[in-house]
Amino acid sequence: MGPSQMHATRCALETVHVMRMYLDCVPCFVRQGLELVRNTTDDEALQEKTLREMLLAISRIDLSQSPPAMGQILHRLARSLLGEEDPYRLIKDRFNELILKSYPSLKSRVEDSRDPLDTAVRLAIAGNIIDSAAKSHLCETDVENAIQDSLELPLRGDLELFRRAVEKAGRILYLCDNAGEIFFDKLLIDQLPYEKVTVSVRGFPVINDATMVDAKVAGLTTLVEVIDNGSDAPGTLLDDCSRDFRQRFREADLVIAKGQGNYESLSEVTKEIFFLLNVKCTVIARKLGYDIGDMALCGPLHHSEG
Repeated sequence: MGPSQMHATRCALETVHVMRMYLDCVPCFVRQGLELVRNTTDDEALQEKTLREMLLAISRIDLSQSPPAMGQILHRLARSLLGEEDPYRLIKDRFNELILKSYPSLKSRVEDSRDPLDTAVRLAIAGNIIDSAAKSHLCETDVENAIQDSLELPLRGDLELFRRAVEKAGRILYLCDNAGEIFFDKLLIDQLPYEKVTVSVRGFPVINDATMVDAKVAGLTTLVEVIDNGSDAPGTLLDDCSRDFRQRFREADLVIAKGQGNYESLSEVTKEIFFLLNVKCTVIARKLGYDIGDMALCGPLHHSEG
């Protein structure tokens, strides 16, 4: 690729269009705010002050933004008012510990299956249920049910297209989503050629999204190169990510993106991207043409540049 092509690609990635918000997103943000303040402090005056400020920000919502962009604004505001740098840390630790105990059994399921890649993809999507933005009061039974469903329900998407994309790619960038879920990602990463893979986590805490702390707990840093994206958005807003991350994104032949936040922020990007997610809301269900609860392996939605 020549300098002019590289410049064109850089511009394309740094001025990307994103999935816009819908009015359906508003009650979700309100619920997140209420759950956050109640889970973080018992001080009712602080709860009310923080929630009122978040509601004010929501009232000024710009529907042309992506949901992760609005989520970033709201959670920055909440962290500042509550005086908590990582208000979901205890939740993240709880699910890391829970899935760590189950990991040997999950790994055996993959290794003993007829098609380890298929099983690993299914379990990686099952892990996407660990999402405090969608459901804060998740319990162990919910996770167990998601695991069982993932092995029995249809997979919406083209696994063989994904398999060929993995085989063809020289550089693979894997975008993680949540803590706890990152152990399920490890199951899939185990089925990829390590030397091709770079894993990315969030640069700073936001909701229960995985950061470098969680990547180390899951043991990913001993398998593959792990970087952070330099951002505290609950998704991948390219213009908010670090220069190093954007370069890795441009250079990747294949991007594997986990979760709705990554879908909401990258689904309009012209790039070879496969999105792996559990469909959790009506907006995403309508956009994909799927049902809530479906396991989605969607992409690539566009052809890569060049």
